[in-house]
Amino acid sequence: MKSKKPRDSEKIKVFLEPNDWGYETEGLWAEKISEGKYKVRNSPFFAFDISNEDIVTTYIKDGIVCFSKVIIRGGHSTYRIILKNKNEFESFWKPIQKAGCFYEFAEGSLYAIDVLPKADIDEVYSLLEEGEKQGVWEFEEGHCGHPTQD
Repeated sequence: MKSKKPRDSEKIKVFLEPNDWGYETEGLWAEKISEGKYKVRNSPFFAFDISNEDIVTTYIKDGIVCFSKVIIRGGHSTYRIILKNKNEFESFWKPIQKAGCFYEFAEGSLYAIDVLPKADIDEVYSLLEEGEKQGVWEFEEGHCGHPTQD
């Protein structure tokens, strides 16, 4: 499920905190809604506080469309997995997928997890924790767009 260009989308540049992952920018696929307004069309691998389907504002810098801020949340959450045990991935991933999640992967062992709005975020989080506890992956939260159940 490697990131591929969604139909009618273009890349927008998101500036990152270099200390987080060692990169200065990340390109996200986004669909233009109007001048300076886009809908994000994939889950970020590095950026925080942005998720798939969020509506964002942009600005132009040196001819490049750049992310400014999220103005409407799409209801998705984003998590990242750094895979530690490839042999066990599938068995730990299947329950997460069944709960309403998809992934894209980057080169190496980095996965961006898109948690759909219909998913039970507490269940998904518990499954991610279990995979980490069993040494299958490490994970971090990029953005939680779901209300948690108390």
